[in-house]
Amino acid sequence: MSVLEWSQEGVPLVLIHGFGNDAHIWDDFAPTVAPYYRTLAIDLRGHGDSDHDPERRYDYAAHVADLEAVTAALGIERMVLVGHSLGGRVSTLFAAAHPERLAGLVIVDAGPDLDVRGTSRIATDAERHASSTFASPAEYGVLLARAYPASAPEVIDRMARHGVRERPDGRFERKTDPAFHGARGALSAEDREALEAETSRSLWEALSKIGCPTLLVRGAASDVLSPDTADRMEEVLSNGTLTLVPAASHSVMTDNPEGFAQAVNAFVLGED
Repeated sequence: MSVLEWSQEGVPLVLIHGFGNDAHIWDDFAPTVAPYYRTLAIDLRGHGDSDHDPERRYDYAAHVADLEAVTAALGIERMVLVGHSLGGRVSTLFAAAHPERLAGLVIVDAGPDLDVRGTSRIATDAERHASSTFASPAEYGVLLARAYPASAPEVIDRMARHGVRERPDGRFERKTDPAFHGARGALSAEDREALEAETSRSLWEALSKIGCPTLLVRGAASDVLSPDTADRMEEVLSNGTLTLVPAASHSVMTDNPEGFAQAVNAFVLGED
């Protein structure tokens, strides 16, 4: 597993990205907490500079097991965990399984039930471009600019640079394993619905078991986490607080980096 570290002193603060992103998605936020926490971000399997899994084991259990293994290898026993989207779901399951290890939890635009508008948009884009190649990172950036219309050009450029690797033929391919959705795509519509229902059930149950201080961050214009689901999550969490970040959709930390940092730092640093 590939890990980025911004600092090595203090209580660990572990950042987990969402599907199709990598550890560099936190490049704007991480420096704001690095003076106060041991700040690090993990590339999930099949993403960024972590290895692809030849057996296509990309279910939530595999990601939770990876988080257990990485934190053990780094000597991390107790931490603040921050997860976005896919990473938010992984973080929720990890926190429920290891409540004694969580000093705090931040769930960013993720929940047990997801709005089909956003999930369909993300899945369609992923399937359409899973095996695409590009003449340069800048060409990939053109695609990203359409997928992240609220993000600043410099953020898009950074995502493009870190999101692709050069092939032997000189073209560039996305680092995310194109097989990530392969196993799910092979399921029938009925089986996919059953799988998502079971995932929802397990995540609602997990939320009810989390006792540490928890911040739920929702992009005010999110098409993935609905207001109703976010409100219900706040009710289910025994020690949870919901906050909205304005001028942001699902990718809260890239759509409004300053607003995201302000919201999360008010929680992890006690800043107003």
